[in-house]
Amino acid sequence: MKHSHPIALDAPVGRRAVATFMHQLDAALSGDGRALMPLPAAGSPIRKAIESAEIRDAVPREIALVVPTSGSTGRPKLSMLSGTALRTSTTMTHEALGGGGRWLLALPTTHIAGLQVLTRSVVSGFPPVVMDLTDGFRVRDLVDATQTLLSDIGPEPRYTSLVPTQLRRVLDAGGAGVAALVAMDAVLLGGASAPSELVARAHESGITLVQTYGMTETCGGCVYDGVPLPGVTVSIDASSRIRIESPTLFSGYYHDPEGTEAALVDGCFVTDDLGEFDAQGRLHVLGRIDDVIVSGGVNVSRAKVERAICEQPQVRDAVVFGQPDEQWGHVVVAVVLADGDLSLDAIGKALRTRLENHEMPKRFVVQQQLPYLASGKPDRQAIQELAFD
Repeated sequence: MKHSHPIALDAPVGRRAVATFMHQLDAALSGDGRALMPLPAAGSPIRKAIESAEIRDAVPREIALVVPTSGSTGRPKLSMLSGTALRTSTTMTHEALGGGGRWLLALPTTHIAGLQVLTRSVVSGFPPVVMDLTDGFRVRDLVDATQTLLSDIGPEPRYTSLVPTQLRRVLDAGGAGVAALVAMDAVLLGGASAPSELVARAHESGITLVQTYGMTETCGGCVYDGVPLPGVTVSIDASSRIRIESPTLFSGYYHDPEGTEAALVDGCFVTDDLGEFDAQGRLHVLGRIDDVIVSGGVNVSRAKVERAICEQPQVRDAVVFGQPDEQWGHVVVAVVLADGDLSLDAIGKALRTRLENHEMPKRFVVQQQLPYLASGKPDRQAIQELAFD
């Protein structure tokens, strides 16, 4: 088996950089080029973590991408993704959506969701329309990019992929931004858990929304609207942990054989997520297995409390922490992203109908802005420092 060292390079931003990167990606997917390791901007926590590790391992020739996980709960891992797995993921996605089409890139290429837009574009043969995210995501830029996408001649479907934070901004802005998404044949939504009210607003607006579940280790989304894609098997073990068997699984973690052995068991990827199937057989993700706060000897699900808070009016997002407490060990504390003035008394009354006493936040910290990772997930470490240090 031939090996080579991956090419570490800045994740592309803007049309020219993306075009250059796609030539390299095409070669990597076909096995004619070396694996690519796109890195976030200099100074970012993920890049610092990768560079501080001083890893120089070679990878098998079939590896096309080495992609960091989000790092939302600690040091990121580097997933090795083969060209075969990435192409298979693309085929499965296009079959689920109704055929290969033209894509609008509205996500950073530092993580798998954005990189998969480029992979799908390489495989389908249509260059993507690229939003320049140097100054962040702006609704007016989405509108302009959509107009460019729709002006391309051809009957092919038009797609894009967003994270919940972006979708909320579009829905809040209304008007041309919503019309742009309505014009898409499908809008994939992933990267983080989406509140039910946000999903309902999107559907009511006429957006063809497809909620995806997956991670870097599965080459991105492999479960659409709770249903595994053809060829994907999802199971729940005795501890309610989600396991995934799929031809799109990663080949292991770069420079981490112990982590690989723990994550890949009997051909399945053992996720860090808890889940359940409903009566229709659809998968519901309940939260991460380590998202548990022990308060007074009773387990509290962070994800459950966050969902309950996010369903309240004027709440845009919520992140829950366990704060040390002499009496209870830990108590539940919620950091809330709010629109305008927020009535904590009203939220408290509403939550008492949804949560048990031990699940009720003992303190709310209201913020007008929260830091997010490029993947769209809340930056828990930064939020904890912002709110409590």
